Amino acid sequence: MQIPEPELYYQVLRKHHVMIHPRRGVKILGLWYFNDVLDEDRFRGRSSRGGKHKGKWVVHSDQRDRRQVFFQDPDDPGRWHELRWIGLPPEGEVPAFSDKTAAELLDVVRQRKLAPRSDAELLPLLVELLSATTPVAQWPTQIAEAKAEAARARKRDRTARAREAERGQTSRADRERGRRAAEPAASPEPVSIHRAVDASRRQRREAADLRKPVAPPRLDDALRRRGMFLLPSIAEREEPEATEESM
Repeated sequence: MQIPEPELYYQVLRKHHVMIHPRRGVKILGLWYFNDVLDEDRFRGRSSRGGKHKGKWVVHSDQRDRRQVFFQDPDDPGRWHELRWIGLPPEGEVPAFSDKTAAELLDVVRQRKLAPRSDAELLPLLVELLSATTPVAQWPTQIAEAKAEAARARKRDRTARAREAERGQTSRADRERGRRAAEPAASPEPVSIHRAVDASRRQRREAADLRKPVAPPRLDDALRRRGMFLLPSIAEREEPEATEESM
């Protein structure tokens, strides 16, 4: 058992032997397909193929999805080019359609005797056929776009609500500041006369920094040291009187 090569998908697809038309591409089962690579000089004119399909190029298509076909690069066999149907809008806007839908599309063109100048004019008819079985709103691409738009709408709503909440907080803060500015200043608490007098006296005492008073000496202290009728000696006369500090 072997793991298949990535190119196996393209190789098992059905083959179409066609000519490359300048600036138009290749025509596969009534629809035109193109890629810029087809404008290269090496693809102008006929191919080097011989035999039954001499001079033609080989293009592969998937009958389940006719939105594109595949072209193998002759100079690099491992490289495959995707040729998109020229009637398609930008990538991802139209769901896949099969051979059956493509045949119905061409039948409508013949029945209505239309002569489109390009496959781009067939797109409205294709959308009409596809929407007959599946409404456009239910196409996978449309559903994905609707979901993306809903997500963007929810994000816009969240952003708007957040901005409104921020504006409300700012407005409330402005009102609080205005209310505080308008309120009168609080009057000082009334003080009784006795408390005011006590406070004043306390302040004066603290400012004077008074010390504890010293008691004066008693009168009988001198009598105890010497007789009352004795004259003091010279040393005693020269002895300094007791001061408040010596006491």
